[in-house]
Amino acid sequence: MLQGLRVDLALNLLNQAGWVLPDGLVAGSTPWFQALIDGLCEVSSRDALTGLANRRQFEVAIAREIDRVARSGEPALLLVLDIDHFKKINDTHGHAAGDMVIQSVAYALQDCVRPMDTVARVGGEEFAIILPNCPPTFGQAVAERVRKKIEAQPVALVGGQVLTVTVSVGGAFAPQWVRSSAALWSERADQQLYRAKREGRNRTCLEAQAITSVSNEEKELLFSTVEQIGQSDALSVTDLGSGLQA
Repeated sequence: MLQGLRVDLALNLLNQAGWVLPDGLVAGSTPWFQALIDGLCEVSSRDALTGLANRRQFEVAIAREIDRVARSGEPALLLVLDIDHFKKINDTHGHAAGDMVIQSVAYALQDCVRPMDTVARVGGEEFAIILPNCPPTFGQAVAERVRKKIEAQPVALVGGQVLTVTVSVGGAFAPQWVRSSAALWSERADQQLYRAKREGRNRTCLEAQAITSVSNEEKELLFSTVEQIGQSDALSVTDLGSGLQA
């Protein structure tokens, strides 16, 4: 059944990505094929330049997280970051220097997050961090720690030149107990990122803590249900009284 498979192409892809199959596996065996599949899954979910989660993996993670928040009510923060004046870096120092800056930012981000957090490169010079179970009272401090970490980590270019890199950061919390969407959560964080850029860059802007809102239709449904329960309880008491009198 496995005859004719071009596993050499898969192996070449994994080798190029620096992924090595575990030792001790017999080529063609079931464990060997499973390791091959696992490697392909890992490579397909990672950004080639930084090793961070790529946009595909980020979209999976953010959809899972916003669903978890809706079910559990635990707070979660989404940070979106953009390297300031990145086009000028490329134009002045070349794309190789730009790649070094992107890698430096990626390393800094990995150093200041928890194992449970998801750090992704979602665009050319754009990054995102999903922070589960992050209370709103800590949001600004977390965002500032990320921004300061990057600013304090100079990038040494080929030739000895050193660049100081800054980022603009926007953030928003997922609405608790509300069935929202990943797209709306990302859009709210993006709006804060645009605000950070408008206000001068190299700063963090977080949306005020999300307040769960209930529509008029939901209120009517809620209160009508409460009224029905109250009427039902009243009828039950009346029936009970009638039974006692009898």
